[in-house]
Amino acid sequence: MFHVERFPGLKSVVTMGEKYDVIVVGAGHAGCEAALAVARMGCRALLLTLNLDAVAQMSCNPAIGGLAKGHLVREIDALGGEMARNIDATGIQFRLLNTKKGPAVRASRAQADRDLYRARMKLVVETQSGLDLKQAQVVRLLVEGGRVAGVETRDGLLFEAPAVILTTGTFMRGLIHVGLVNYPGGRAGEPPSEGLSDHLRELGFTVGRLKTGTPPRLAAETIDFSVLEAQPGDDSPQPFSADTVSIDRPQVPCYITYTNERTHEVIRGGLDRSPLYSGVIEGVGPRYCPSIEDKVVRFPEKEQHQIFLEPEGLTSGEIYPNGVSTSLPVDVQLAYLRTMKGLEKVEIMRPGYAIEYDYVDPIQLRPSLETKLIKGLYHAGQVNGTSGYEEAAGQGLVAGINATLQIQGREPVVIGREQGYLGVLIDDLVNLGAKEPYRMFTSRAEYRLLLREDNADQRLSPLGYEVGLLPEERWLRFSAKLASLEEGRERLRITRISPGNQEAIKRLGLPDLKNGASLEELLRRPELRLVNLDFLDPWLAEMSSEVRNELETEVKYAGYIRRQHEQVERFRRLEDLAVPVDFDYDSVGSLSAEVREKLMKVAPRTLGQAGRIPGVTPAAIAILSVILKR
Repeated sequence: MFHVERFPGLKSVVTMGEKYDVIVVGAGHAGCEAALAVARMGCRALLLTLNLDAVAQMSCNPAIGGLAKGHLVREIDALGGEMARNIDATGIQFRLLNTKKGPAVRASRAQADRDLYRARMKLVVETQSGLDLKQAQVVRLLVEGGRVAGVETRDGLLFEAPAVILTTGTFMRGLIHVGLVNYPGGRAGEPPSEGLSDHLRELGFTVGRLKTGTPPRLAAETIDFSVLEAQPGDDSPQPFSADTVSIDRPQVPCYITYTNERTHEVIRGGLDRSPLYSGVIEGVGPRYCPSIEDKVVRFPEKEQHQIFLEPEGLTSGEIYPNGVSTSLPVDVQLAYLRTMKGLEKVEIMRPGYAIEYDYVDPIQLRPSLETKLIKGLYHAGQVNGTSGYEEAAGQGLVAGINATLQIQGREPVVIGREQGYLGVLIDDLVNLGAKEPYRMFTSRAEYRLLLREDNADQRLSPLGYEVGLLPEERWLRFSAKLASLEEGRERLRITRISPGNQEAIKRLGLPDLKNGASLEELLRRPELRLVNLDFLDPWLAEMSSEVRNELETEVKYAGYIRRQHEQVERFRRLEDLAVPVDFDYDSVGSLSAEVREKLMKVAPRTLGQAGRIPGVTPAAIAILSVILKR
């Protein structure tokens, strides 16, 4: 039992149940992945949430994946996470984006049935052995000797654990804005979390304020879909998870409409009652996903904005209008919606709103997502200043893995920028901090051609298996795939077409081959695909489509891939040069005061990480390199 003298300020010393290895606070996308990872790696986990009916709630768009985000979902799956399986089981429309562009930026996206997605994930959490799910509001952390020891709830209950993961989403001091009306809320219809962010400030954390928003939800029966452009899903949906054999259920279409000049006039006429433009909202919003009023003000030259009308679920009458996030008054929301084609008689079922919330600047984290200030305390998701289900889930998974590894006395996992978008995400957060909501883009990754969706398993499954998160059966299937890939590479190298094989040369539409050519050499030709070469080696035709696509990408982009590998090797030389934990930057007189301050604030673990800190110059890195190599 806890004692009051150990933790001054406790309102109660009532302990509840057994001692856990890890406590996860918040059961959104980050919290679910974190808690599942802990339990699946063999430790005891407790998942606490404000509302048991809102586990894995999709607060905004009921969709998973998209540009760069689809990459994150594949990486989560490769490590042994749950998000990919959940969307495969509950998706109602699947699309592969950027199919006309290169393989590095192709991305999967799926519209989900909101209720089914939440219900399935809750069931997975509830039935996971080693994991307890309870409803409670955490108001304090229990800290002893610079290490976390558990949590205290609003009801005065104490739960013990040597590791805690905070995944509080938008709930810390959440404030909802609809026009000039505002009220406390962590999400529409749900109360905020009060007290925890103040407590974090008391502990010494830098806590800031951010803003995000969501569009109104529309009544489907009041929309004239007959005049709108339908957007169907793919004929052969591509699963996110390697555990999903196929997706064979019927898909539902989305629809497209557009704003127009009349829409923009209505919006401009309502700006005097906008909390965003009247100074009511203090938090910083996302530049990359502005509200519709922000779009109209910032891009006055644009005559229209595309709006996607996306169903909330198979049995739901609500439509999500993707592209009109807003905090304008409800009457203005309705007025501008009714100016759009197909929406002339639309009714709003739930108004759009903006929400302000507290976050903890992630520059206070180690690359493991453990806080620098308190040992055993990890942060994941929107509490770190990120935006998006996928970004949250990825952080939750990494935090869950590392909290468990610490309990098990093992070294933490740090995913490199060359290993995954997860590595890029976390590296950006801990080096740059977050002054606005962070969203993943393919442009944030330096080695995009190496970080494709199709090779996520090759990059990260060995790590998932090593930490104990990837099941044996999954590992055996992955190993079989690797063997098939290697066999395919070898056949492409050794199988040749001779100059005398005029029949094959003619069939392929080739000029005379004086010296013949291997299948690999032929495949490098832009006009040829692997399917064109199947008749030369029937074994190739028997490979899975997944293996075939990866082989073709490897061959077609071999030169570019090789150059990126060379860049990675140069990058690793800096990454391999470790900076001692207790390195005294003040002793390096040749560094400017500004550079020393930045280095001490981030406390980089390697010289490479130091080089990615804004304001740390190449000259400073050169000086540190000389010192560290002595």
